Amino acid sequence: MFSYVDLFAGVGGFHAALSALGGECVFASEIDEAAKRVYERNWGMEVAGDIIPLTEGQMAVPGHDVLAAGFPCQPFSKSGFQRGMEETRGTLFWNICRVLEERKPAVILLENVRNLAGPRHRDTWETIVTTLRDLGYKVSGVPTVFSPHNLSPELGGRPQTRDRVFITGTYVGRARAWAESVDEPLIPNQPVKGWSPLAWDLERDLPLQTDPAARAEYGLTSVETEWINIWDEFIQAVRPRIPGNRLPGFPIWADAFVAEPEMEADTPEWKADFLRKNSDLYLDHRRVIDAWLQRHDYLRDLPASRRKLEWQAQDAPTLWDTVMHFRPSGIRAKKPTYVPALVAITQTSIVGKLGRRLTPREAARLQGLPEWFDFGDQPDAASYKQMGNGVNVGAAYFILREHILRDIEDVRAVAPALADSVVASASSPDRVLALLGSGVTQRA
Repeated sequence: MFSYVDLFAGVGGFHAALSALGGECVFASEIDEAAKRVYERNWGMEVAGDIIPLTEGQMAVPGHDVLAAGFPCQPFSKSGFQRGMEETRGTLFWNICRVLEERKPAVILLENVRNLAGPRHRDTWETIVTTLRDLGYKVSGVPTVFSPHNLSPELGGRPQTRDRVFITGTYVGRARAWAESVDEPLIPNQPVKGWSPLAWDLERDLPLQTDPAARAEYGLTSVETEWINIWDEFIQAVRPRIPGNRLPGFPIWADAFVAEPEMEADTPEWKADFLRKNSDLYLDHRRVIDAWLQRHDYLRDLPASRRKLEWQAQDAPTLWDTVMHFRPSGIRAKKPTYVPALVAITQTSIVGKLGRRLTPREAARLQGLPEWFDFGDQPDAASYKQMGNGVNVGAAYFILREHILRDIEDVRAVAPALADSVVASASSPDRVLALLGSGVTQRA
């Protein structure tokens, strides 16, 4: 059995993935008290707190074979100020480096938001890669971006599009790290082994809960139901009049239904384009749109963000046959194949067919956590936040397994137990995790 540490651990997505590979967690740290309680409840081990005092001065992190860390993403996220390494939280990467410098684990697995590798953070990305190579880790100069919806159910995939940057490295010493590191991703960001993400079916593959209690607890309000009905009426009135019965792919803005687009001299071109397209849509179907607007008092009672519709559901017959998000940019609708990424704010996906939001149990399933995993009696808001911040188990398992199999000889040279475990591992973590919940730790 190999050993691993779980830094910035959340509720234990990495713990699930590495335990399914045959590892034993010898240290975990997480600063959020609610997440710590959930981790300890499910994984049966004490979780340390703030990593800074545990790695500066005397090193509290013990020796290990694999270091896993979903280091804080706020400095790199599009929703933040994107200050990167200049922001205090961004420097937590240096605490990871302190552990690597002293303990030299055989393999590292780091995860962050896709934006980490975006153009705004090119210097940050280069700093990360350079630092890891200087520490002796063979690391690609090109990020591996991957999403669990590109894996089939048989490989531990889940119906959630969740692009994340994964950084994997193998310890080979500084000279070899610089000489042998390549500038290509571990795997391409595309479906694996012929899988089609369009084959996902939430009802079948998640699966969705069908009990009345879920509908009662997570059902839509009467006001939310009215919003959906109003826009569904628009769809039924306008779509039959469009060639091919296909709604436009651009955002539909009810406030822009005018004969002449209302633009100022400094209107950004992207907005001007949407205004022109909405004006054209209105003029093409003016009679039915005017009647729709009149029936609903010109949507005066709807918030501004609910007077917009982003239709990405292709040929779905009604809005109630889609998965929806109530977003600041409007009501977004897509086919019920896979859902948008879980986020740490209140934008929980709505399953139109069931008339409710996803439950915390379904959110846990989307992240690949086993059925026996539970959140205790904490508020649902905390559970949704933890799932939005978490790493997807199947994606982490697949990435780490592929990395070690690629570098198997280098890994075997310094951590034979790790190499043996991965060679013997299943292609998916799901069955092993189900057995772990029953107290059965051996592979079957």
